[in-house]
Amino acid sequence: MALLEDTLVVFITQVLFFAGGWVFFMKQLFRDYEVHHVLVQLIFSITFSLSCTMFELIIFEILGVLHSNSRYIHWKLGLYAILFMTIVILPFYIGYFVLSNIRFIQKQLIKPLTVASWLGFMYLFWKIGDPFPILSPKHGIFSIEQCVSRVGVIGVTLMALLSGFGAVNYPYTSMTYFMKNVSPSDIQMQEKKVMQTLDMIIMKKKSPALFFRIALGAREQQQHTSGLWGMLKSVTATSTGENISQLKQDVKALEELSRQLFLEAVNIHNMQERIEWSKTLKGKYFNCLGYFFSLYCMWKIFICTFNILFDRVGKVDPVTRGIEIAVNYMGINFDVKFWSQHISFILVGVIVVTSIRGLLITLTKFFYAISSSKSSNIIVLALAQIMGMYFVSSVLLIRMNMPSEYRSIITEVLGDLQFNFYHRWFDVIFLVSALSSIGFLYLAHKQLPEADTI
Repeated sequence: MALLEDTLVVFITQVLFFAGGWVFFMKQLFRDYEVHHVLVQLIFSITFSLSCTMFELIIFEILGVLHSNSRYIHWKLGLYAILFMTIVILPFYIGYFVLSNIRFIQKQLIKPLTVASWLGFMYLFWKIGDPFPILSPKHGIFSIEQCVSRVGVIGVTLMALLSGFGAVNYPYTSMTYFMKNVSPSDIQMQEKKVMQTLDMIIMKKKSPALFFRIALGAREQQQHTSGLWGMLKSVTATSTGENISQLKQDVKALEELSRQLFLEAVNIHNMQERIEWSKTLKGKYFNCLGYFFSLYCMWKIFICTFNILFDRVGKVDPVTRGIEIAVNYMGINFDVKFWSQHISFILVGVIVVTSIRGLLITLTKFFYAISSSKSSNIIVLALAQIMGMYFVSSVLLIRMNMPSEYRSIITEVLGDLQFNFYHRWFDVIFLVSALSSIGFLYLAHKQLPEADTI
């Protein structure tokens, strides 16, 4: 009876998560596309629902919601389902839609080629695990550890890349320190440059038409003349052709210049909007957050470097460690178990909410950047696969932020994995991503047009 009630609770929450994924698909991803495939929408929503269910079970584990046996069963079912979606269903349909959009492939060959492409994906997916020490030799080829370990490598890499870039990019985009002063006169001058360049392009494009009329008239006259006068007309026509070729080259150079000037004008307008936004109450709030996250970024880079150099992985979750410091060194007396549970719940809840929100925002921006009417379904399926792997990997890493009594069932469900490897791998990729982002943003910041040079 308890299992039936717990199953009903999980099912209702999964329906709510499914509805959330469905609405996000319609209102965000495909709001600019009237034509979409219902199967793609269904697969995306199911993947989103299963991913959120895993986070839900983590919170249930901390709060003690549902019976322990029921949670274990739903952990197993949810993990098998999300692995089936990310390894079997999503790669298969990605291959199917890719092949369907290739014109020269006949319809009767699409399904056999889809199966062949899926087998090729499985081979590459399996070979991913060879260079990494992610398994102990005792695991069989069909064990769940084989799938989770490989999904974890891909997902942790994506998480670290996004986290490293986000830790650097957020302070850069929110702090007034990195905003360059732009006055209305600067904007007017830049727009004047753009308009002058466009006028020059128009004038240059008019000249070939004029030369063409002159050359056409010269040919007509040449047909009715001969001798020395005919030779002079021929030379004039040749000279006219050379001038037309030179004008076309000049037009191409001016069009490229106008494109660069236009992008600079857009950057200046965006900078002015950022400056105006920074003067609002919300802008000031995010400016303060930017200073906080810049300190966090520096601390994270330092601690990742320390962990890599000394091969260090934390054994105790941050909450328990903080409480131990408060009790042992500061002499504060309170219920450690009670507060560790509640603080762990808050910490994991913040991690869950920020992870889901951050990933959905990133996926939306990425989708708008590269999607088209033909590729939109393929990109949505690829993003759904990234999302599934990302959330499975999040469970691997969140496990370290939980006290040992709540960590045990996740360890039991995921199997006998080399958890320390994933934390070290995250540190390595995070460090590379953060340092690369700092270098990239530094160069981009230097290339922004200064107010006095515009």
